[in-house]
Amino acid sequence: MCCPASVQCPPSVLLRSTYTPTRKPKEEGSIASVFSSLSGTAPALPTRFSDLKKEIWKEALMQSWREVLGELERSIEKVVTRGADIIPTVRFLDLQRGLSMDQISEIRAAGVLIVRAGVPSEEALGWKRSLKDYISLNSDKVKGFPEGNIQAFEIYNSGAQTRARTHPAILQTQRAILQLWHCSEPEAKLSLGTPISYFDRFRIRLPGDHTFVLGPHIDGGSLERWEDPGYRACFRAVLSGDWQKHDPFDAAPRLHARQDLYHAANQCSIFRPWQGWTSMSTTGPGEGTLRVAPLLKLATAYLILRPFFRPRTSSSGLDDWVVDLESAAFPGSQMGKTQELNETTHPHLQLSRTMVSVPHVEPGDQIYWHCDLIHAVEGLHGGQSDSSVLYIPAVPLTIRKRIPCLHSAEYLRDQREHFNLGLPAPDFPGGEGESRFLNRGGQEHIQGETGLRALGFKKFDIAEGASIGETQAVFEANKMLFSEI
Repeated sequence: MCCPASVQCPPSVLLRSTYTPTRKPKEEGSIASVFSSLSGTAPALPTRFSDLKKEIWKEALMQSWREVLGELERSIEKVVTRGADIIPTVRFLDLQRGLSMDQISEIRAAGVLIVRAGVPSEEALGWKRSLKDYISLNSDKVKGFPEGNIQAFEIYNSGAQTRARTHPAILQTQRAILQLWHCSEPEAKLSLGTPISYFDRFRIRLPGDHTFVLGPHIDGGSLERWEDPGYRACFRAVLSGDWQKHDPFDAAPRLHARQDLYHAANQCSIFRPWQGWTSMSTTGPGEGTLRVAPLLKLATAYLILRPFFRPRTSSSGLDDWVVDLESAAFPGSQMGKTQELNETTHPHLQLSRTMVSVPHVEPGDQIYWHCDLIHAVEGLHGGQSDSSVLYIPAVPLTIRKRIPCLHSAEYLRDQREHFNLGLPAPDFPGGEGESRFLNRGGQEHIQGETGLRALGFKKFDIAEGASIGETQAVFEANKMLFSEI
């Protein structure tokens, strides 16, 4: 496979004959592997987690806890009143022109946005048809969840996914929303204006399905938020007793965070500011769509404080809680799993009331949500047609500042080689993947020079006016990706 005749690919990519991975492959599995609620594993945590709570604890957290609970009561009623209207919606043209300050403020407060009219509807529907053909052609080798009635496919390297990831409108959208973040360390090796591709799955959920159920959760690890000092620093303000100063959109501490301490399949190992999907169907509330809790900052503060408190008795109400430093419990958290939440583990969030189904979407519409946002998938697909999405997040170019943190340029290098070989993306369940699939995607499916850069097949440009950190990030990434040139 090679690039289109109109595009010149770097010879280092085309002639590469050896590949030395920087990480060991993850175990085979499916999306269920990282959910305790799906895999049925929830053992008690080791006693060292009690010591961790005592190490982190500050008396100021008691006052923060009271403040957060009080603010939750007020904010939850606002969510209930507004419903889906609380989710900001913008048009692709708005992003091209530049969002207003009001739009930016709404997006940052909710932690989620819908982008309409970027990808033509017929193009998105064409991707779905292509994926169905790919599945049919390789039906004897396709894996996914749930077994026997797959809705989420362990497929990463199809031609349709490659075309979608490198679609100009999707890459332009990602560049715009990445810049809703900022970096408090000017010299950090980070380019928020340089989106790179992070391969993920796709979903084709059929009407009537009630098996592909992902309850309220937050990706990016679970215990790592407290256990890893770098990750913990992302929530420094909350853990110092000054939760209102927490800045969910400061990228600087994220560059030091280790989100995957247990080498878990499906666990993102790099900085992924925005998770997202692009619709391949007409889907609305009640039709197996995404649900979110649009209380980004407040819900994050509650999540981080929650392990330090428990109800006084088994019958205590929501206002009768005490400090808990003796137990090793971190509610909803398990080693090597994602962070899950429910009415029992995190009762003050009132998730039955605060989880909002996203509004009606058309093929080609994009949805992005902040990496700390609580989200879920509706338990029942009650619609009449499939609910289908391509999972395509927004990830910037980064270079690590300390070992063993991974940076996105290193990940991109490995992902590029997995793509060439037809293997699953490095963060996802391993195995032979699509290495024996017919008609899998290749470099000929990549759209344009920006797409080639996003997949690591062409050198990145240094933007005019780039900061020292941005310049260094681009320079070092190019050196890593194209060292043979």
